[in-house]
Amino acid sequence: MHPLDKTFPRYLEFDPKVPVWCVTPDDPGCIHRFFDTSPISPSGRYLAVFQLPFEDRLPEPGESGHVRVVDLETGENRVVAETRGWEPQLGANVNWGGSDRELFFNDVDTDGWQPFAWKVDPLSGTREKMQGTVYHASPDGRWLISANMTTMRRTQPGYGVCIPLEKMRRNIGPAEDDGFHLTDTTTGESRLIVSIAELLARSDPPVGIGDPRPCEIYGFHSKFNPQGDRLMLSLRWFPAADEPRWNLFKIDRPAVRFAWITMGLDGGDMHCAVGPEQWEKGGHHATWFPDGRRISMNLNIDRDGLRFVQVSADGSGLRKMLDDVPGSGHPTVHPDGKHLLTDTYTKEPTAFGDGTVPLRWVDLETGREEALVRVNTRQPAADSVLRVDPHPAWDRAWRMVTFNGFVGGTRRVFVADLGATTQAR
Repeated sequence: MHPLDKTFPRYLEFDPKVPVWCVTPDDPGCIHRFFDTSPISPSGRYLAVFQLPFEDRLPEPGESGHVRVVDLETGENRVVAETRGWEPQLGANVNWGGSDRELFFNDVDTDGWQPFAWKVDPLSGTREKMQGTVYHASPDGRWLISANMTTMRRTQPGYGVCIPLEKMRRNIGPAEDDGFHLTDTTTGESRLIVSIAELLARSDPPVGIGDPRPCEIYGFHSKFNPQGDRLMLSLRWFPAADEPRWNLFKIDRPAVRFAWITMGLDGGDMHCAVGPEQWEKGGHHATWFPDGRRISMNLNIDRDGLRFVQVSADGSGLRKMLDDVPGSGHPTVHPDGKHLLTDTYTKEPTAFGDGTVPLRWVDLETGREEALVRVNTRQPAADSVLRVDPHPAWDRAWRMVTFNGFVGGTRRVFVADLGATTQAR
């Protein structure tokens, strides 16, 4: 018997090829954060999730959800915090730090609509308020990196934090006072590590934005590499109009341009790894390789469909990992260098067409793939911002994978044990 069998029900639908458990069986509306951070604590004992207060509409400013921690040994599931700093896709950006006693997530001071992060010890309940916000925590928990959480909805709703629209700044041209902030979790102090203007001025190769002055430009994703010594930062921009525009992904997605920029924690060694000339071909979801020097993503590199690609942090060596295997979802490369795990959007060709999607285990040497798990992600709300993405995320031991699903009429979080799979395949 597996240890998780003592406390959690098995997920058996569609005959999974690996052991799978639902770890939120009694708590509706739960999701884990994203595919680049594990909700499983450093020791492997606890799992942190966000619980939406409702699943059929978008949040209004000031509405709160819950951060919950699940004890994977005892099955105890308890609320450790209430927060107003969330959106439907990534919740409150819950991140573990360097130990089980460090949990970071966002909140909003509704008096001035100022977002900030908490550092909470979920075992004792003690908490410290940080000056800055969290998108991603460094592996040792020393640093938090984040773009402006209040402006993310300018390019794509569902991320960041929800505040009144009239309180949200608008960046026309390359801002010198907005960009990405680094927070020292030992002091709580935060500083602007790099501005949007600096990213455009110093990146080598440069970001192919043309004349940035008539554009609205915002920071979005930000990620530490596994070694904690480099950052991936994403910029998004679109032509400015007389009046603010919203949700361009739904209304005029081609108008939005993207770039991934990498740099050291000292602000140096800055490169545009993937610029708009590649993004405009179609692509999504970049993240670090385990080596912390390469990036993986989906990209329509030859305009013949999405493929899994890799590129060095300095922008060199862009190539397909496989010529004929279609890309999809949120891919991560395993440390063995021979396998890739990803999910699928319901509308991508690799989905089953009925609202269910696979967790794809792809052999990067042969192109052979296996659907390890099949789970429903289709939910009844029409707004795509409320979609459910599995976001398969490895734990720090590269054995357990956490993912989301919509099963039994609600959002649920699942854990799969790929230990046998990674050893045998």
